[in-house]
Amino acid sequence: MIYGDSGIAPVLDESVGWFIVVGLGAVFAIVISAEIKIEEKYLGVKETSEWFNTAGRTIKTGLTAAAIVSAWTWAATLLQSSTVAYLYGISGPFWYAAGASIQVLLFGILAIELKRKAPNAHTFLEIIRARFGNGTHKVFLVFALMTNMIVTAMLLLGGSAVVNGLTGMNISLAAFMIPIGVMIYTVVGGLKATFIADYIHTIVIFSVILIFVTTVYVTSDITGGVSGMYDKLVAAAALHPVEGNAAGAFLTMASLGGLMFGIINIVGNFGTVFVDQAYWQRAIAARPSSTVKGFLLGGACWFAIPFTLATTMGLTAVALNVDLTPAAVQMGLVVPTAASVLMGPVGAILVLSMLFMAVTSAGSAELIAVSSLITYDVYRTYKNPNATGKQLLKVSRVTIVVFGLGMGGLAVILLAMGLSLGFVYLAMGILIGSAVIPIALTILWKKTNGMAATAGAIIGLLVALVTWVGVAVSLPQYGGQVNLASLGDNYSMLFGNIAGILVGGLVVIAGSVGKSTKFEWADIKSKLTLVEQSDSQLEASEHDEATLKKAYSFSVKGGGLMTLVLVVFWPLPLFFSNYVFDLGAYSMWVGISMLWVGIASAFIIFLPIIDGRKSIAQVLSGKKQTS
Repeated sequence: MIYGDSGIAPVLDESVGWFIVVGLGAVFAIVISAEIKIEEKYLGVKETSEWFNTAGRTIKTGLTAAAIVSAWTWAATLLQSSTVAYLYGISGPFWYAAGASIQVLLFGILAIELKRKAPNAHTFLEIIRARFGNGTHKVFLVFALMTNMIVTAMLLLGGSAVVNGLTGMNISLAAFMIPIGVMIYTVVGGLKATFIADYIHTIVIFSVILIFVTTVYVTSDITGGVSGMYDKLVAAAALHPVEGNAAGAFLTMASLGGLMFGIINIVGNFGTVFVDQAYWQRAIAARPSSTVKGFLLGGACWFAIPFTLATTMGLTAVALNVDLTPAAVQMGLVVPTAASVLMGPVGAILVLSMLFMAVTSAGSAELIAVSSLITYDVYRTYKNPNATGKQLLKVSRVTIVVFGLGMGGLAVILLAMGLSLGFVYLAMGILIGSAVIPIALTILWKKTNGMAATAGAIIGLLVALVTWVGVAVSLPQYGGQVNLASLGDNYSMLFGNIAGILVGGLVVIAGSVGKSTKFEWADIKSKLTLVEQSDSQLEASEHDEATLKKAYSFSVKGGGLMTLVLVVFWPLPLFFSNYVFDLGAYSMWVGISMLWVGIASAFIIFLPIIDGRKSIAQVLSGKKQTS
């Protein structure tokens, strides 16, 4: 039997891999490019650099939420969440979902502050430069681009591993080919094209999850429904007890490994939201009145994807005793293998389709994010301050192509180094976590000092790296060696991640408290200018200070309360009680996951249609919009 690079036997023909990667990519490129041209023809949209990078700053709540869900649904969301379910039981999916949704919920606070204090911004780095000057700007530009590279590399690592594992398609070729279709529609339509793609892709992802949920818990004789799954998971724990879990059970939140993963997950994902231009871009594109609602709704709906998918498919892999090597588990092959065992080739095709949607939609968000950074924070800032809109548009498009092709190459290099999706996912907070608090305080705190912010990011990174390596050396089971195994250990990752974000925060706060500052937020507004005036007509009330302050208050209360529920009130009592679920509790847990994904699907599918009903009617009427 021929095995792919991943070590598992392909269940689909290689031609299916090519069809998904090249064929579907081409179909989406054509459909989304056509939709953008329809908007230009019937809705009076004009293609300018402002529109290309901000989508006119008029995106409503439904599409904002769908775009956030899509940008935050990486390969890791679908793969790594089920990996930790396979390793730690039901605590894994919960901690993945909770530990990565609170950042989006809390980011709503920064998003509305951006609307208040820097309504003309194209990137978050423009705000940093307006406050602190070129030196600090360049440091955070490095962190921002590093974040985009890490995220895109993870998307391609996960995507190419699954395409290879299920179809046998060459893993390096897959990594190169996946970005091509995304590049085409992003080059044509800019940020608005990525929003349209996000919406379509998210519908497919939710639909596939609903199919898996129905199969596992309702229709499949292999799993035997909820009670059958319960019996199989209890039996699996008796055969292979989970180290660090109460009674060795899969069905418990009292999991030391799960909790450690949760902490790593929380810290690491603050970096990939707060330091990633993709999320700032969604805040910039949203209507002021839709910003907070979009982020809160997006975070709540996104929670359902890893929570429900991993609770379903990750535990199905355990229940069916799916045989996977540790390397295959770290490559993210739990879901595709479980789906193949459960549903045969149909399951494999569903996973491939879902994964392709996640990789390409999140990938397009990263492409347009890097494009904006290079266009506004490199080209317009340092090379051509008087650039015209046409020049900026050209730079944006060239950047998308260069970055798209370059990231395929980076993914191949990482594969050659032996780095897996799981390793990169856990290490990302070590590399970028130190920039989180300095960036947040730049827009939240009047006293933040530029030198302290810069020092916090750099010193935090150095301390995180030293801590990571130091803990790896100290672990006796690895014989004092520093290698991928010791660096990838939970303790090395945990302490490295925590050190980065804490030291970065402490340095910026300590360095700013004693400094007197004459800074006024109004200074930022005057320094950030538009290249071209937008044609979008927002009501004056959208920018009213009292309205924006009310939205800020709502974001603090809503995001804060949801965060406390997800990381304190819900999981910690279950952790400290050492409670192992009986059939009734497990049934309730499954019921919550099914209900959550059902409601989230309804919101994400129908709310954008309701929001955009006037524009849809305009296009269907065949009449061109008069200005």
